Amino acid sequence: MTGHEPGMRSPCPPPPGRSAELRRRFAEEARCERPDLSTLCLLVGAEADGTLDEAGMDAAEIELDRLAGLLPYRPGTPLAWAQALRELLGERCGFHGTPGDYRRLESSLLHEVLRRRRGLPILLSVVWMEVARRAGAPVYGVALPGHFVVGFGEAEQQVLADPFDGGRVLTGADAELLVVGATGAPLDASMLRPADPLDVVLRILNNVRAWAAARPERSDVAMWAVDLSLLLPSHPARLRYERAQLLVQRGEFLQGAAELEAYAEVVAGVDEAVASRIRGQAQAARAMLN
Repeated sequence: MTGHEPGMRSPCPPPPGRSAELRRRFAEEARCERPDLSTLCLLVGAEADGTLDEAGMDAAEIELDRLAGLLPYRPGTPLAWAQALRELLGERCGFHGTPGDYRRLESSLLHEVLRRRRGLPILLSVVWMEVARRAGAPVYGVALPGHFVVGFGEAEQQVLADPFDGGRVLTGADAELLVVGATGAPLDASMLRPADPLDVVLRILNNVRAWAAARPERSDVAMWAVDLSLLLPSHPARLRYERAQLLVQRGEFLQGAAELEAYAEVVAGVDEAVASRIRGQAQAARAMLN
């Protein structure tokens, strides 16, 4: 499957100077005491789509404010909040997901999800969270394995909703089925904890990387997704290995080899055999120049 499915707009990346500024702002926001989720998501969108300028980012924030203003009252319980968001976003505004949305890069970009009212579970959940938060709801993301949802309230009063299914309120059995379907394992209470905003952003970038991995011709998308992931204060060390492999794949053999060697030094203290294998990959990358 290519990166240009029928009917799909193909976002063009921003120019290098604009990209450098976006990454500086992304790193700065990610290191704030309270990182702003919608800002980080829009910076990801601007890195993917060079047409998303400051006015476009402001318009997306204004749209989230507008949607929050459409909530008719301040519900008193977590269930009432979940139902109010479902009626507004799922029923009146038509936000939901379809299987085809997994094939579209736009499904991971907040400004496009606001425009199309379609997206992946996690991006639709970001819309739910940001609208609900602006309206004063006790809302947060819940990173169930394989399917992101939103939560309202705490502990025994917690109510889960599935924005991908139009905001359907989930019973305990519904949540259990989602987890069993994704992992084969039962639902554990630890899975219901609120997700940290930076963990949400990393999971979004993981989805972008997975989309690009299925489309080798879009290694450019994989590269910026890895680069943004590495700007987060906490990220998997293996991302550096992935970045080195991407450099080699893109024909930047010397830089890729150097990064492979640097990663091998990190790994050597834990597993010398793996480090030796990675050094061999670096040597093979250098040999490609001959």
